[in-house]
Amino acid sequence: MERINETLKRLAGNKSFQEKYRQMRAEILMNPYVKAFLNEHQDEITNDLLEKNLMKLHEFGNQSIQCDHCQSLENCKNLMQGYYPKLVFSRGSIEVHYDKCPRKLMDEEKRKNEKLIKSLYVPKDILHASFEVMDRSERAEVIKKALAFVMNCKEGLTTKGLYFHGEFGVGKSYILGAIANELAKHKISSMIVYVPELFRELKSSIGDSTLNEKLEAIKREPVLMLDDIGAETMSSWVRDEILGPILQFRMLENQPTVFTSNLDFQGLEHHLTYSQRGEEEKIKARRIMERIRYLAEPVLVEGRNRRH
Repeated sequence: MERINETLKRLAGNKSFQEKYRQMRAEILMNPYVKAFLNEHQDEITNDLLEKNLMKLHEFGNQSIQCDHCQSLENCKNLMQGYYPKLVFSRGSIEVHYDKCPRKLMDEEKRKNEKLIKSLYVPKDILHASFEVMDRSERAEVIKKALAFVMNCKEGLTTKGLYFHGEFGVGKSYILGAIANELAKHKISSMIVYVPELFRELKSSIGDSTLNEKLEAIKREPVLMLDDIGAETMSSWVRDEILGPILQFRMLENQPTVFTSNLDFQGLEHHLTYSQRGEEEKIKARRIMERIRYLAEPVLVEGRNRRH
């Protein structure tokens, strides 16, 4: 059997191999990330060292750098899914190290929150929602505002959220799913929670001492979407100890927050005013509404009931 060194020597004398090698070398050195790395270490990397480490540069250049060539985590083209390469000069040698990509970090955070907060569950059609299949003839203004919100988040601008309100079944929750998927394309983490189930879950969390941990996760999510606010059974504890602190934190931190509801602002304020015991607390309800008005712009969603 021919030894590898002898094979390489024989190939090195082959004109076809030499030409392919020169083309590969030129392509590697034209990679903008490789060029920047070599310029940064031009006083340390000799031609001989470059030739010895060319295959490492080839390994690096054939992969997606921080998701620049990957549409999703599932379609990651890299050697290790969810990890992107970076070039490191260490101990007189060029090395390729791997770090978790932004989408991998987002996925891990989502999985952690899904284990922590069961009310994150949303139907499959919401998880695959897209603005591309929405009827733009009757939703043009709604889609325009939703996409403007996404672009502001992408640009890192302090942006006011949206409060989608309208009749049952007009597609408000679907819009949240479409926003979440657009944000994911730009590697921005978001969380959709179904409000009635969330409040029931948080109430039961008092007994297992996970309430504060869950509240912190919700308060600090980069983009929080509260689905179907106003459909929950209202109590003073839910309003003042759960909803109030979440909204207060996000207002002070200018965290983008999106809502859906069957109620407009006036209807939601009335809902927040009366507890299940029949207690009337207008001042406390107004305080919550002031936070919601600060966080979100009302957007009416009209159309036929798509559930029928």
